Amino acid sequence: MLRQWGFLARRAADEAAYVALCARSGLLGLETPGRIARMAGAFGRFGTVAALPVIAGIRYAERTAVIDERGTLSFAELDARTNALANAWRERGLRPGEGVAILARNHRGFLESVFAAAKCGARIVLLNTDFAGPQIREVAVREGTELLVYDEEYAGMLAGVEPPRGRFRAWADSPGEDTLDALIAGASREAPPDPGQAPKVILLTSGTTGKPKGAPRAEPKSLAPVGALLSKVPFRTREVTECCAPMFHTLGFAHALLAVLLGSTLVIRRRFDPAVALESLHRNRATALIVVPVMLHRMLELDEEAFRGKDLSSLRIIFVAGAQLGARLCERAMARFGPVLYNLYGSTEVAYATIATPEDLADEPGCVGGVVRGARVKVLDEHGRELPPGRTGRIFVGNTLQFEGYTGGGTKEVIDGLMSSGDVGHFDAHGRLFIDGRDDEMIVSGGENVFPNEVEELLARHESIVEVSAIGVVDEIFGQRLRAFVVRREETTLSEDDVKDYVKANLARYKVPRDVVFLDRLPRNPTGKVLKRELARYEVSGDRNGS
Repeated sequence: MLRQWGFLARRAADEAAYVALCARSGLLGLETPGRIARMAGAFGRFGTVAALPVIAGIRYAERTAVIDERGTLSFAELDARTNALANAWRERGLRPGEGVAILARNHRGFLESVFAAAKCGARIVLLNTDFAGPQIREVAVREGTELLVYDEEYAGMLAGVEPPRGRFRAWADSPGEDTLDALIAGASREAPPDPGQAPKVILLTSGTTGKPKGAPRAEPKSLAPVGALLSKVPFRTREVTECCAPMFHTLGFAHALLAVLLGSTLVIRRRFDPAVALESLHRNRATALIVVPVMLHRMLELDEEAFRGKDLSSLRIIFVAGAQLGARLCERAMARFGPVLYNLYGSTEVAYATIATPEDLADEPGCVGGVVRGARVKVLDEHGRELPPGRTGRIFVGNTLQFEGYTGGGTKEVIDGLMSSGDVGHFDAHGRLFIDGRDDEMIVSGGENVFPNEVEELLARHESIVEVSAIGVVDEIFGQRLRAFVVRREETTLSEDDVKDYVKANLARYKVPRDVVFLDRLPRNPTGKVLKRELARYEVSGDRNGS
C-alpha cells in the first residue's frame, strides 16, 4: 500500500511539473471559454493524436503549419484536409480498428494520412521507406492492412498488395482519382463523427540485426510525452522546426506531432541533402533542427563555402537521436553550431530515457545525459541488482510510454517494472548515462570482455577516419575476435597496421582489432544506424579492402 501511495505521489508531482513546463513553453495560456470547449470536444471525440490538428487549427489557424516541396499549408487547412480525407476513407468502408499502412517520405501527404487515419480510429502502420519490395509486402500483410497509402515511386514494389479499402497515392507525379488530393477535393470538410475508439500507432523497430518488428503503443493519458522533453529541451510555441529525420521513425514522428502541438512551422523535404538543409535553416530562420547523427555528420562535412553567408543565429536546438552520436561528432557539432546540441537516448520500445544538454555535452561529449522528468533508469547486473556509478551493466528504463509488446508476439525483458533497452552502460558520479554497447554485441576474446563501441569511439577520433564500425566474429583460437570496418578520408594512406597501432596505443592489447576492412561507406538504414548484420556477412579478402 505504501509503495502504491508513493507511486501516485510521484505521478502527481510529475504531472504538476509538466503543467508548469508546458506553461513556460507557451503551450498553456489564456483562451476563451468557447475555444476551450471546442478543443476539449476534439480531445474527447478523437483522442490525443487526432485532436492535434483540430486544436492547432483553433489556436493557430492561419499560421503556416507545413513547408514542403509543394509550398505551404496552414494549420486550418491541415485540419480541414484531414477531415475531408477521413470522410472519404469512411465512405469507402474504413472502420475503426482497421489497419492503414503508410509508405511515404517526408511531405504533407504523410501528415494528412496519419491524422486522417487517427480521426477514423484506425490502426496506423508506418512503413520504412528503405524497405525492399518483399519486406514491404511481408510487413503490410503481417501487421494487417485494410487501406494503403504510398508514394508513387514505390508502386512497383507493391504488386500484389490490394487491400480491401483501396490504395491511394500520397505523392503523385500525375493526377488521378486515386490521389489524396482527389479524395480531399471530393469529400466534406466537416469533422467526421466520433469513431468510438482511439487510434493506435505501430512504429517498426530499426531491424539492424534482424527483421523489423511492429511496436504498438497506446495513446498517452498524460502530459509526459511533451513534459519529459521540455524538462531538458527549451522548445517554445510558434517557432520553426526543420525536421530532416524520417517521419516513419520514432524521432521524426514524435517531432512532427510536437510541432503541431506547439503551433510551430514544420519544414520537411522528401530527401535529405546537407547543403539544402543548411540553406533551409538560413532561409526559414529555423529555431530547431531534428536529425539523426549521420545527417549531422554530412552537414559538418560541407566545406566553408557552404556555411558562408548563412545566418544560423535563430537556431537554438539541434536535437539528435536514432543512433549513437559519439564524442567526436558531438565536439565537431558544438564547435560549428555552438552550445545548442541535445542528445536523446531511448528506443522504439522504451521511448525516452535520458537527454544530454549542451552543458552535459560540454563536460562529457560521450554521454547521453541525465534522466528526463518522469522516467526511471537503472543499470543492473546479471542478477538484476542495481550497480553503483562507474560500473557497467544492462540498462533498464521505466516511463508511461513503453510499447505494448511486439505485434508478432514477445516483448522486452522487464524487471521490477523497468524494461530492458537492449544496451549496456554506466552512470557517472553526476548522474549522466554513458552507453558502452549493445548487450548482445559484447564479445569474449581470449577470456576478456570487449565492447565494440569502445573501439568505435576511439577510432572515430582518428583524423584519417570518416566513419567506423566494429563487430565480433568467430575465431578458432580465441573464441571471438574484433573486426573493424573503416571508411578512410580521401587522399589518406591509412593502413591496417596504422589502425591497430592507434588502438594499441590507447586501449588494452586485447581490444585491438585482429582484422581491419576498408570500405567506401558503411551500410546504414534511413535513421543512420549501421546495419551490422550486413557487415557480419562480409567475406574478408586477403588485402582487407572492400568496396
